[in-house]
Amino acid sequence: MHCDEAIWAAQAPSFDAITRLVEAARTIAICAHTSADGDALGSELALLEILERRWPEKRVVALLADDDVVPRIYQFLPGTERLVRAVDYTGEPDLFVCVDLSQPDRLNDARAVLERSAHVAVLDHHPAREAFWDAGVVRPDAAAAGVIVAEYGMHLGLDLTPTMAQNLLCALVTDTGRFQYQNANGEAFRVASALVDAGASPSEVSLHVYQSDRLSYLHLSATVMGRITTFEQGRIAYSYATTADLEANAVPVAECDGLVDIVRRVDGCEVALFLKEVPGGKVRGNLRAKSDRDISVVAREMGGGGHPAAAGFTVEGDIDQALAVVLPKLRALYTDGGAA
Repeated sequence: MHCDEAIWAAQAPSFDAITRLVEAARTIAICAHTSADGDALGSELALLEILERRWPEKRVVALLADDDVVPRIYQFLPGTERLVRAVDYTGEPDLFVCVDLSQPDRLNDARAVLERSAHVAVLDHHPAREAFWDAGVVRPDAAAAGVIVAEYGMHLGLDLTPTMAQNLLCALVTDTGRFQYQNANGEAFRVASALVDAGASPSEVSLHVYQSDRLSYLHLSATVMGRITTFEQGRIAYSYATTADLEANAVPVAECDGLVDIVRRVDGCEVALFLKEVPGGKVRGNLRAKSDRDISVVAREMGGGGHPAAAGFTVEGDIDQALAVVLPKLRALYTDGGAA
């Protein structure tokens, strides 16, 4: 059996269970994780269109987990104008669908909506701690949630529209780091090929996400680049941005996700860390691995989560306090036999 055929056969019963929940619902709310990235937004918007096209009689709303705006680089995605902040949504949906998350604490403001929903479904590729859903497909081997959403649309027998395809291609491109990360497997490339055939434009995704930086962002990037520090014989690299840095360059927190990739570029670096101060006296950390070191272990110890090669966390305090806690844990990846 072809590898994708085996995947499809294994997840088909779970897709059918999700479909039964959708068919039994009149009102449906979809939401991705807090601090939504390209995979979260692209997958959510594509699923919104999939459900509405397959079941036009349903009332479907797509929520933003945060009381914030869509990051500038993702505002080109078809349907972003339809996103509703969870704090402004007062409904009690028959079905709540989590996209690109399988931990309710990552829903932020939308968790209250989940808790007043009759049923829950999940489409995700993050490792799950324990199931809180009635039906779901959670596959950490999938490169992006967009892969799973695309395959759900195909499972339903839908022809993917150009707008669905564009949203889903953004999901794949961003979560695979332009197909440069370790998760860029054959399934991801095959789904991406199908999306381009359906009308997605790789050049448009690249233009908006990677080639339209504001000058102020580039100035902030230069600051972050100048602070890069390495230790453990260059195998661990980190940098950071303070609230003062963000204010001086007029760059919102939501536009900083790509800065970790600057740190990741250091030759010989196996683990990259980027920290940024966020409102509320907190620090958000992004971790990336270029080797087989499982940095999600460190993220979980810091109260976050993610994948072995891409993870994150948020902690109370300032940059110095966060570094004092996380750097010893990263060092332990090497000094304690590979476990944090």
